[in-house]
Amino acid sequence: MLVKDILARTRTAFSFEFFPPKAEGDWDALFQTIADLRELEPSYVSVTYGAGGSTRERTHNLVVRIQKETGITVVSHLTCVNAPRDEVRQILERYDTAGVHNILALRGDPPKGQPWTCAPGGFPYAADLVAFIKKNFPHMGVAVAGFPEGHPATPNRLQEMDHLKAKVDAGADYIVTQLFFENRDFYDFCERCDLAGIKVPIIAGIMPVSSRSGMVRMAELAAGARIPAALLRLVNRAKTDEDVARVGAHWATEQTRDLIDHAVRGIHFYTLNKASATRRIHENLAMKGAIL
Repeated sequence: MLVKDILARTRTAFSFEFFPPKAEGDWDALFQTIADLRELEPSYVSVTYGAGGSTRERTHNLVVRIQKETGITVVSHLTCVNAPRDEVRQILERYDTAGVHNILALRGDPPKGQPWTCAPGGFPYAADLVAFIKKNFPHMGVAVAGFPEGHPATPNRLQEMDHLKAKVDAGADYIVTQLFFENRDFYDFCERCDLAGIKVPIIAGIMPVSSRSGMVRMAELAAGARIPAALLRLVNRAKTDEDVARVGAHWATEQTRDLIDHAVRGIHFYTLNKASATRRIHENLAMKGAIL
């Protein structure tokens, strides 16, 4: 099923994100996490792509395995960085054959310490990748990324909206946001999208803080995510990482409750391949499955 169709029939959809493990021994642990979170009846799940396409084959294998073994609708990330057009076509053909018809189209990050490169005849921007998918695989659903706190490479926030609208005009069906910790940033982003003429559904990205070191990594991975002073105060007051995890789950619970009350179209939980925080949030709110 296409995610755009799932969104059309639900008030608030819930989804989870996973990434392919680097070590072979971690695959069993990942599928235990997937089994634990499957009980929460997600609307769909997504699988990430490593910097520079470094996990391309593992991503494909994980996407196909999830869909085959669980029957859950899966969205696969696909990036532009150093991606030749013919290679992208082959990837999409493999997904099509496997029955995977949902893609998150991203410009993508280069491998650490390397510059961003576009393959000859490749895709300079995510909008180009979206247009390619929609032209050659029109039956597929395509999502793109949004940044409630601003795109790290586009300080001009008016220009940022122009770039996002270009992706939507190229055929994107919905937007999934980067993580954020203040819901007002998300609501402001949604208003600015509306003013820019962007009318597709916008999915809110939530990642609970699980440890002090994890919070630092989150800020780095999210390219400048703003950690509110109130959350920092709570984390600093916590004595152990277990306490930090409880604080993080509580904060994310309140974010999720407020987003549900505002009838957002979807909430996407960045799980980091762990089930505990996401399950705690769902238990706190007595959630199971999409809100119809």
